[in-house]
Amino acid sequence: MAKTTRRVGVILFQLGGPDTLDSIEPFLFNLFCDPDIIDFPFARIGRRPLAKLISTTRASKVRHHYSVIGGGSPIRRFTEQQAGALQFRLRDLGIDAYCFVAMRYWHPFTAEAVEQLRTSDCDEVVLLPLYPQYSSTTTGSSLNEWRKHFHDDLPVHTIDAFYQHERYLDALAERIEEGLARFPDPEQPELIFSAHSVPVAIIEKGDPYQRHIEDTVRLVMQRGGWRNRHRLCYQSKVGASKWLRPSLHTTLRNLAAEKVREACVVPIAFVSDHVETLGEIDHEAREEARALGIQRFEMTAGLNDSPTFITALADLVLNSLSTEHQGPRNAEYLVAAD
Repeated sequence: MAKTTRRVGVILFQLGGPDTLDSIEPFLFNLFCDPDIIDFPFARIGRRPLAKLISTTRASKVRHHYSVIGGGSPIRRFTEQQAGALQFRLRDLGIDAYCFVAMRYWHPFTAEAVEQLRTSDCDEVVLLPLYPQYSSTTTGSSLNEWRKHFHDDLPVHTIDAFYQHERYLDALAERIEEGLARFPDPEQPELIFSAHSVPVAIIEKGDPYQRHIEDTVRLVMQRGGWRNRHRLCYQSKVGASKWLRPSLHTTLRNLAAEKVREACVVPIAFVSDHVETLGEIDHEAREEARALGIQRFEMTAGLNDSPTFITALADLVLNSLSTEHQGPRNAEYLVAAD
């Protein structure tokens, strides 16, 4: 049990997503205006025109994905559910916690979360990016945006990555077990781990994302102890530059060529269902697999508000508070076994 008399604000960061079909293009414009996503010589001059061009072109291509999942992204709903469940769990553990959602490219924006935090009269803040694996394009970008808006004189604790956390791996393993249970013989399907791709140039600059993804696959396979064959691929490439591969599309073609007839796709870099899982994998990739002769295709559900995942998030917050406090404030955090 952890107890504190101090009020803690917890900020859950996510990319965000368009809530209507009309908001797809402005959402994409915000994304491609991000210097952590698009950077090149003289980018200060050319970034906005390029973002406008890409978002206009890309919006028409992805509109169908959003249409088939209900006309908008459910990521805000799932993230707010995670925030609510985490707040309940932390308060149950004795922490006077207030949890807020900060989306990077659509409402509620980071600036909105900052205002909510200020009105809640919190004594300190925990920054919790909902990206298990670190990348400058996700965690890095969200934290950079936070620093632009938040300059208050409060203690701030940051959680950079959590792909090695045991409860997080347990939550992933539970979803994989649920997915495999939908097959006649759970040991037969090949496990396809699919992560959001990033440009190779970013990895070559030292970004640890690819290594974190590969480590996550290794750790969760050890955790689950499955004997199924497995492989890793990447999805959601944009533009002509070189991105991490193989792609999900190439992987499906390879499976078909190898006469694999059952596949279970695991979205390994996402903690919520959204267009990349529900649209790209569960709709587009499912249809592609069927056309290629893959007879049984399943996708594991997102972690969403999985109780095990919420326990992982609560533990991350508690560890952040207990390990980062120094001096006399330590007395205000009493951590003991139940």
